[in-house]
This record gives sequence, structure tokens and C-alpha cells, in this order.
Amino acid sequence: MSARLARRIAIAGIGLTLLLIAVARALPGGLELRVTPVKGGAPLLVLPLEAGEPFTIHYYHSVENAPIWETHSLDPSGRIFIDEERYLKFGAGMGKMPGVGHMVTRGPYEVIEDMHMPTGDFVLRIGSIGVDHTIVWRGTRTNLSVMAPHAAVKFSARPVSFLYRYWRYFFPHAATPSMVDPVKK
Repeated sequence: MSARLARRIAIAGIGLTLLLIAVARALPGGLELRVTPVKGGAPLLVLPLEAGEPFTIHYYHSVENAPIWETHSLDPSGRIFIDEERYLKFGAGMGKMPGVGHMVTRGPYEVIEDMHMPTGDFVLRIGSIGVDHTIVWRGTRTNLSVMAPHAAVKFSARPVSFLYRYWRYFFPHAATPSMVDPVKK
């Protein structure tokens, strides 16, 4: 093989690699939800999600000490929606919102289902241990009350590229719960 042919093959290989990287950056790769302290700092939690995939905020109401589950999802653009609220009994600040979802009973729980109400990015003040603000996702549980009690945190999401998702598949963010050890306290 001549040096000239080898050089053309190398240039073509580099060009093809750059083209593949550009395409992988342009292709959609899903979504990423980040829970970050409002005052700044590293994310407490980073979740790769698909549009419509649920994540749940579970906690105990500070007045009633009753369990509450708020199930959320993202649309393809990364907007956050609340889809369902479930609680043991009618507690302070809980109940039906006219025109949003419908009430059902599941065992001992009252449930507002089919809400799909946009919240967009939102801020949550994490309760102390005992309130146990816990994120439930793909069988994992991350207790934010252990990590950052009384801190205000922002829930925000964004679309990510196929290349970024592929990279995070092999090199997960340090704040992404491991499926091997599903409980992060």
C-alpha cells in the first residue's frame, strides 16, 4: 500500500468518525432529571429518564405524619408533570383540585390519578429525617432528607443527546443511583 493511499484511508476514517460523532450528538437520547441545591453545588441526584417514565417523591407529611407519594413524569422536551398523588388520609394541604385528575380509592389510600398537570422546574425544601423526602426511581430509593435536610433543591430536566446518554451508560454520573445497590440513604 502506498503512503498516499494510507493517508487517504486515514483521512476518510477520521472524517467518518467525526461524522458519526456529529450524528450521535444530534440524535435524541432521552432526558436527564437533576436535583440540585438552589444555593449551588453538585447535583444530589441525576436520573436518566425516557419521556413518560415515572419518578416518585415519597415523604411523610410534617403535620399529619402520613405517607404521601407524588408521581411525576417528563414530556419529550423535558417539562415536568405531576401525574398522581396518593396519601393515606385527607391531610393538611391535600385534596382534590377542581379540573385536575379524578379521585379514586386504592385500599386505604386516596388517590388523585390522571392529573398530568405541568409543574415545570420546581423548588422543594427538603424536610428533616423523619419527613424522609425520598426519590423512588427504577426500583431505587434515594433519601434526600439524609443528604440535605432543610435545603431548598431544584428539580429540572433537559433533553440529552444519544452520544451523552451512551457516555453516561458506561460512565454514570456520581449522583445517579446504582441499580446494583438500589437503596441510597
